[in-house]
Amino acid sequence: MLLVIDVGNTNIVLGLYDGSGLLLRSWRMATGENRTSDEMGIFIYSLLGHSEIARESLKSVVISSVVPNIMYSLINGIRKYFDISPIIVSKDMKLGIKLNKVGERELGADRIVNCVAGYQLFGGPLIICDYGTATKYDAISKNGEFLTGITAPGIKISAEALFSRAALLGQVELTLPTSLMVNSTAESMQAGILFGRIGETEYIVNRLRREMDAPEATVIATGGLAHTIAQGSDIFNHIVPGLTLEGLRILYEMNKE
Repeated sequence: MLLVIDVGNTNIVLGLYDGSGLLLRSWRMATGENRTSDEMGIFIYSLLGHSEIARESLKSVVISSVVPNIMYSLINGIRKYFDISPIIVSKDMKLGIKLNKVGERELGADRIVNCVAGYQLFGGPLIICDYGTATKYDAISKNGEFLTGITAPGIKISAEALFSRAALLGQVELTLPTSLMVNSTAESMQAGILFGRIGETEYIVNRLRREMDAPEATVIATGGLAHTIAQGSDIFNHIVPGLTLEGLRILYEMNKE
């Protein structure tokens, strides 16, 4: 079996694949930079045990990370408790896409993984909208070349900034109102946060399509709030919340030798 791990600024997402490429389990934990290698190894060990999966059945691990400080504990925890040396995603791997100078210099591991997955699953031209800690828009050409990446504040970060700086506004659940004709402070905030992000998405996607000269570019939504944003827009061709996990599996298959 293959364990894939995506280390993000907010959460660590883990997925377990069988030999045929089927995702059997997925888990999510808060990213904590102060965990020891024993804590990391035991936690992963307990996840498998809770799912009645024997440690010996795990044969390979692949990791993408945007949090360097956690990697020592994570890598050594896996080595200690599973006797496996993980594959770490980098620009030097076989990717199946081409990175331009901007991509070589700026593209993080999570975005590389998403671009690889999107291009392998749907081809190009392609625009990936990732609603995570940050909101990211990445463009891939018809020939698989990374063209550009745009980064905006994440939806939850924007909401938390509003909640913390406005004394009379409390926190609200990030659900999309059915209309802009709202009738309460909570709905007013929901509309502003979420319809505002939908408007941003549609503008950036449409402008990218023009500047890429690719009006037919496929648009993918991924990340924790992808379904919420997609409820208010018809601009997406595909909604794939687990795109990063699938990209890690694809990269493993490309690089396992």
